[in-house]
Amino acid sequence: MSDFRQSQNEAHPNKTNTLMTAIILLLILFVTIQIWFLFGALNNALQENLNFAITTAVGSVIFAVGSFWLLRYLPDPIKRRKKK
Repeated sequence: MSDFRQSQNEAHPNKTNTLMTAIILLLILFVTIQIWFLFGALNNALQENLNFAITTAVGSVIFAVGSFWLLRYLPDPIKRRKKK
């Protein structure tokens, strides 16, 4: 178990809930920005403005990677936790 998971399990529930709320809100923000960039890339590609389309596509990929990186900080499902 990583140090983050161990400290998360030992933390006060209110602090853990606040942390999870912040992570979920960041995920929503990242996914919203990623979709916005993706539509911007598609719109610019259809208008044959390829320089800006490539830039926004790369931005979309960066926010997708950031979203996947944030997912690892969400708690494990209850079913997967080992009982003591």
